Amino acid sequence: MAHGDSGLLVGERRRTSSLAFGASRRERDSRLIAAVAAAFTLAQLVLVRPGMGLGWDETVYVSQVGVQAPAAFFSAPRARGVSLLVAPIASWSTSTELLRVYLAVLSGLGLYLALRAWRGLFPVRVLAVGGALFASLWITLFYGPQAMPNYWVAVGALGAVGCFLRARQNPRALWGVVAGAALMAWMRPTDAVWVTLPLLVAAAVGRRARSALALVAGLVAGGAQWVIEAYVSYGGLAERLHEGSRIQGGLGPQFAVDDQLRSLGGRSLCRPCTGPLPDPALMAWWAVLPLLAAVGLVVAVRAGRTRGSLVPLACAATAAVPYLFLIGYAAPRFLLPAYALLAIPVADALFHLATTPSGRWRPVVAALLGIGLTGHLAVQYAVLERAVHRTTRDHRDWARTAAELNRIGVRPPCLLTGHLSIPVAYYAGCTSAAASGPNTNSTESGIVGASRRMPVAVLTRPGGSPPAYARDWHTLPAAGMDIHVAPNVSGHGPT
Repeated sequence: MAHGDSGLLVGERRRTSSLAFGASRRERDSRLIAAVAAAFTLAQLVLVRPGMGLGWDETVYVSQVGVQAPAAFFSAPRARGVSLLVAPIASWSTSTELLRVYLAVLSGLGLYLALRAWRGLFPVRVLAVGGALFASLWITLFYGPQAMPNYWVAVGALGAVGCFLRARQNPRALWGVVAGAALMAWMRPTDAVWVTLPLLVAAAVGRRARSALALVAGLVAGGAQWVIEAYVSYGGLAERLHEGSRIQGGLGPQFAVDDQLRSLGGRSLCRPCTGPLPDPALMAWWAVLPLLAAVGLVVAVRAGRTRGSLVPLACAATAAVPYLFLIGYAAPRFLLPAYALLAIPVADALFHLATTPSGRWRPVVAALLGIGLTGHLAVQYAVLERAVHRTTRDHRDWARTAAELNRIGVRPPCLLTGHLSIPVAYYAGCTSAAASGPNTNSTESGIVGASRRMPVAVLTRPGGSPPAYARDWHTLPAAGMDIHVAPNVSGHGPT
C-alpha cells in the first residue's frame, strides 16, 4: 500500500512538473510575441513621430467624433469603425500627439492578439518573425498610428484566419473568428467580404457549420451599422455600393498592379497614377514576396500541414484582388491585409531556407538571407523617412493656411470650399463644402448663401481661378495656395 501511495505521489509530481513546463513554455512564447508587438509600437513613436499632423482621410474620420471642427462629409465607401476607434481620445482632446500615441499602443496590442491567434499552428519563432516582417514594412509603420482603417482590417484578418484554423481543435477559438470578422467589417465591410470568401468556402466544403456561423455573425455584427446607414441615407444597400463605386472612379475589370508598384516609393495616394516606376531596389521585396509565399506553401505541403499555409494565402489573394484588378488607382495601404496574411507563410519559408541546407552551404545561405533582409529593412526605412518628411511638411502647410484663415477673420463658425478644403477646414475649425466632385455635399447657391451668414473662403492652387461666384472676392496667398475670401469677412471687399 505504501508503495502504491508512493507511485501515486511520483505520478502526481510528474503531471505537476509537465503542467508547469507547459505553462512556462506558453509564457515564454507570449513574451516573444509581446516583444515584437512592443518593438512595433516603439518604432512607430520613434520613426513616424506623433507630431506628424492629421491627413485628409484622418480629418474626415476624426471630425465625426472630435471637438476641433464640425463633421466633414462622410462619403459612401467609408465606414464608422475608425471614428469609433478614436472616440476615446478625439471626443475630448484636440491633441494629435496624444491620438498618435494612443493609436500606436493600440496597434501594437492588435498585432500581439492577432499573432497569438496562430499559436499551435506554427512554431512561435515563425510567428514572431512573421509579425516582425509585417511590422517592419514602411506601410505598416506609417499607417499603424494613423486614424485609418486598413491596418485594422489587416490585424482583424490575421486574427480571424488564425482562429478559424484553430477552431477545429479548440471550439473556443470561434469567438476569435467572430471578433476578427467583426473588426474587419467594422472598418471596411467590402474588404471583410473579400478576405472571408475563402473561409466561407472552406467552411462549406468541410461542413463546418459553426465556423460558417461564426464568420457570418462577425460580418453581421461589424457591418450592420453600415448596412442600416445605407438604407437610411442612401436609399438602400445597392445604391450605397453604386455610389461608392462612382466615387472610386467606377469599379470593374482594370489593371492596377503597375499603379501599386508606383506607390511603393512612398506615395500615400496614387490617383491619377502616372509617372515612372520607382527604383528597382524599392520594388524588389514586392517581387520576392509571392515567390517566398509559394515556397512556404510547398514547405507546408511536404510537412503535412497544408491548410495552415494554404488558407491564409488564399485569403491574401482575395484581399488583394479588388485593389489589383478592379480599381483604377492605388494606395499602398490597400494591400496591408494581404501583407499581414502572407507574413507567416513567408516567415516559414525563410526558416526552411535557412535551416534545410547542410554542411558548408548552410552558412552561405544564412549569409545571403541576412544580406537580403538587411537590404530590405534599409529600403523600408529609407521610404518611410521620405514619406514621413513629405507628409509632415504637407500637414504643416495645411496648418499654416488654417492659421492665416483664422488671422484674417475666417473663424468658427465658418465654411471652406475648393482645393484641399476638407483637411484645411478641420485645422481651421470650419465646415467644408463641395459643389462638385466625389465629396459633393452642397451647391454653389448654397455656398453663396452661407457667405451672407458666416465667413466663407474658397481655396485654389496658386494662380488658380476660383468659381464664378468668387471671382470678385479678395485674394491672398497662404502656404502654397490662394485664399479667396467672401466680402463680409473682416471688411474684405472686392479686389
